[in-house]
Amino acid sequence: MRFQATVVIQKEDDWYVAKCIENNVASQGHTIEEAIENLTEALQLYYEDEMQVP
Repeated sequence: MRFQATVVIQKEDDWYVAKCIENNVASQGHTIEEAIENLTEALQLYYEDEMQVP
């Protein structure tokens, strides 16, 4: 799955928090790269749930 998203990354204490502006999905990591990787996984799960038919 490919998609583009606007992501804001902020440092909070020892964590980097990555948040997708379009749908408010967020994740965190000890590095920027880890935060983005975790956010990518969270977004994939978010869109999988959105695409399932009830």
